[in-house]
Amino acid sequence: GAYGSSGFQYRLATTGDYQPSLRFPWLAAEACKTFSMKLSNSYAELPGDFYTRIETERAPNPVLIAWNEDLAAELGLQALGGDRDQLTRIFSGSEPLPGGQTLALAYAGHQFGHFVPQLGDGRAALIAEVMRPQDGKRFDIQLKGSGQTPYSRRGDGKSSLGPVIREYLLSEAMHRLGVPTTRALAAVVTGETVYRDSEEPGAVLTRVAASHIRVGTFQYFAARKNLDALRRLADYTIARHYPQVANEEQPLQALFGAIVEAQARLIAHWMALGFIHGVMNTDNTAISGETLDYGPCAFMDEFHLDKVFSSIDQYGRYAYGQQAGMAQWNLARLAECLLLLDDDQTAYEEILASFQPCYVRLYLSLMSRKLGLDETGEDNGTLVAAWLQHLQDHGLDYSQSFVRLEERLQADTPVEFGEFETLWLKQIKQQAGGQLKAAENMPSSNPRIIPRNHQVARAIEAAFEGDYSVFREMHQALSEPFTQQPGLESYAEPPLPHERVRLTFCGT
Repeated sequence: GAYGSSGFQYRLATTGDYQPSLRFPWLAAEACKTFSMKLSNSYAELPGDFYTRIETERAPNPVLIAWNEDLAAELGLQALGGDRDQLTRIFSGSEPLPGGQTLALAYAGHQFGHFVPQLGDGRAALIAEVMRPQDGKRFDIQLKGSGQTPYSRRGDGKSSLGPVIREYLLSEAMHRLGVPTTRALAAVVTGETVYRDSEEPGAVLTRVAASHIRVGTFQYFAARKNLDALRRLADYTIARHYPQVANEEQPLQALFGAIVEAQARLIAHWMALGFIHGVMNTDNTAISGETLDYGPCAFMDEFHLDKVFSSIDQYGRYAYGQQAGMAQWNLARLAECLLLLDDDQTAYEEILASFQPCYVRLYLSLMSRKLGLDETGEDNGTLVAAWLQHLQDHGLDYSQSFVRLEERLQADTPVEFGEFETLWLKQIKQQAGGQLKAAENMPSSNPRIIPRNHQVARAIEAAFEGDYSVFREMHQALSEPFTQQPGLESYAEPPLPHERVRLTFCGT
């Protein structure tokens, strides 16, 4: 094979062409059609050590509280919405999705720097893959909170309603903000009680992802020196996510390069929006480059480079300003796995080193747009640094300050943002189109509404009392984050001192 494999060739000796359908028939074959849906189960075609077949637990009294009709239509699942009772049963885990196969996936991971050789889906179940009608791209459909699996490690396999509300709101907000992310398809309260710090209502989230392959998935097989499985995983990852690298001279190195670029792009988006993931373990690092896992995450209110919200991140490993470095660290762990198949260490070190300049370029591009700057400006980096320093020195709200800066372009009033504003306006005026063009462009890069911590907490508290109106109203506000919607102005406001959320919790 192209990288030493006996059975997983990227090229066919007779033609010189990579034909993934010969190794993975699911790429070429017509998938199962149920309710006019194109369902598939390609991961179930991998060897049994990749997963365990399971049955989800029946919910005693499930009630559907959210169904994402737009996402369902995009995935060709809208026919399911015609029977709300069946919808509730399927997405509570009480009834299997017709045509699907239910799996708990195996993976390992570095958690806060410490390697755990076996983690896996302890409270999640992959119930099917769906092929998007317009382009045939496949997505996982996964239940979170549907009961114990062989990977539960003494956990109950359930989810409290709080993490379900949080992930639904934040993942959909991230999608609307243009960030690569998993998405929320449905939320169901189960009618049972789960026990965390107190008694809490149970719930199940349905998550949609490009896949659930993680850095930790590669680590799982690397730790066991299972090179056959590691090759198979690499082959599957290329076929599913990065088919463009299949015919490269060194496909594994090209795969790593594509993943490095995807992660750089993702972290640049996080940083530009003031988003803190909070638990950037390798088992939460998706090979697809999507944001995976919305546990103790948060958007910053007042800006500070060292901001931490996660209650379990006691030493600030995953602080806001650490995220790019931690992503590169996680990618180094992936490189260690791939080196078991391709021992060109120098090549992988060079590819890994490309992360930082790629990230800086992408981040600076996003930040330049947010500041209304021509992206080719030589002084953009200096201005971005000066802006962030001003925000931190004065404890200013991150998102709202960009909106205020937009307003400065049309205001003939005393300087509000000190020396930075004077330098910034000077550069804006020297650009093509000047202040007018900058004022036209900035609103599309600066959200008026983000899922602020205190508002998410308010939605969760109301939901615990059986009131989902705050959750639904907030979801509506977040669906158009770049516009100010009448009647929803409060969602744009930073918290009052007594409303500030200083710690967020994973919920598992």
